[in-house]
Amino acid sequence: MIYNISKSQVLQRIKFENYWWSHGHVEEDYKCMQRRLYFNVFKNYVFETDVNRALVLMGPRRVGKTVMLHHSVQELIDKGVNPQKIIFITVENPVYNNISLEELFQYAVEALGHHEYKNFYVFFDEIQYLKDWEVHLKTLVDTYKHTKFIVSGSAAAALKFKSNESGAGRFTDFLLPPLTFYEYIHINKLGHLLKESQIEWHDKKLPFFESIDQQLLNEHFVKYINFGGYPEIIFSETMQQNPGRFIKQDIVDKVMLRDLPSLYGIKDVQELNSLFTSICFNTANEFDYEQLSKNSGVKKHLIKTYIEYLASAFLIKKINKVDQSGKVFKRESKFKLYLSNPSLYAALFAPVQITDDDKMGNMVETAIFSQWMHRDTFRPYYARWNNGEVDMVGIDQARLKPNWALEIKWSNRFVKKPKSLKSLMSFCQQNNLKSALVTTISEKTIQNIEGIDIQFVPSATYAYNVGKKTLDNKN
Repeated sequence: MIYNISKSQVLQRIKFENYWWSHGHVEEDYKCMQRRLYFNVFKNYVFETDVNRALVLMGPRRVGKTVMLHHSVQELIDKGVNPQKIIFITVENPVYNNISLEELFQYAVEALGHHEYKNFYVFFDEIQYLKDWEVHLKTLVDTYKHTKFIVSGSAAAALKFKSNESGAGRFTDFLLPPLTFYEYIHINKLGHLLKESQIEWHDKKLPFFESIDQQLLNEHFVKYINFGGYPEIIFSETMQQNPGRFIKQDIVDKVMLRDLPSLYGIKDVQELNSLFTSICFNTANEFDYEQLSKNSGVKKHLIKTYIEYLASAFLIKKINKVDQSGKVFKRESKFKLYLSNPSLYAALFAPVQITDDDKMGNMVETAIFSQWMHRDTFRPYYARWNNGEVDMVGIDQARLKPNWALEIKWSNRFVKKPKSLKSLMSFCQQNNLKSALVTTISEKTIQNIEGIDIQFVPSATYAYNVGKKTLDNKN
């Protein structure tokens, strides 16, 4: 059956979405929601009108993009912008089917009773559902030079690819990741659990927050691992009791069954789902294409493509390997795969417990990697050779040499037996590194072993500090 949507219905829907036109503020549901710390960075781009560029807000599902757009609307109003100069349109609404962005903009101006197209702030939510959206948006930027366009979309990498391809010099990309542990602490008003201190690193004393109650902080860290990636879930006991329903159905299934098939023309979604389930269960492990094909039942020639698709939806992150000397392998035979958000594991399987030694190690490693993944220009590696491995290394891109090393542990035993960290010591000696870092459950200390300073810090406080430093850098 074909439904013919009339122009009056479109205008009526636009008026309904723009609550502030008649009330002077966004709806109370949005006003009362706590702002993410990333909003302080994002709003600066919203207000930037001197440069004629559209702002593209990207990120996975349910991390708060739509909420952030509404917070941006309220911020504009609070700073004196006329509410009737702010337009908000949810592109995926069926009412707007087959209507171009320019037509939607013109309809909205008509709904307001205006006759000029200047000095507007126009928000398009869920832009990825409009075919060739980047061409439409580029045209708007070029045509309406005195209007600011802000758009959002969930399939982040696909959006980024298209914006870079067609919108060079016209778009500014902004990535909104899942909650960091730093943001989790902030949103839950748990800042009193940490105090500012210092850490010794490369012969310097650097600012470092440490816990005043490590046991309680660890309990929250495990809760963050299980549920903390999504703002609405950390406040809902109901959702936490059934993460499979609220996270899997609303996030994983929609990406698998709708987003990726529509963007890439995937026909066999069961294959894609099988691969993702296998990766999810084995997050933080090393993989190769042959092994993944065997475990998931997906043909080998499709594995690489599917991994790229899953990464484009911000479900996973692939990490490449270096050898003992820090040299990147030319042939990509093995690699590590991580969930971009550890909470996805609880959604597909079951929440982990603080005493689950066999699973907590991989989940803590996944959580810490997810804090680092928020850095725009940082590319982490892991090191592996015949008799050793280091979980995470940084490569100096100018010298193409390792400049730091990190071993992620959910254990305190290495504090008492630091010499058992043979792989880490070997890697440091091979690359002339004078210091390295090892995470623990609760111990914080520094030991000099064979001329190398080994800094031990609790995993939870390390995750907090990485997240905080990332956001500080963006600010």
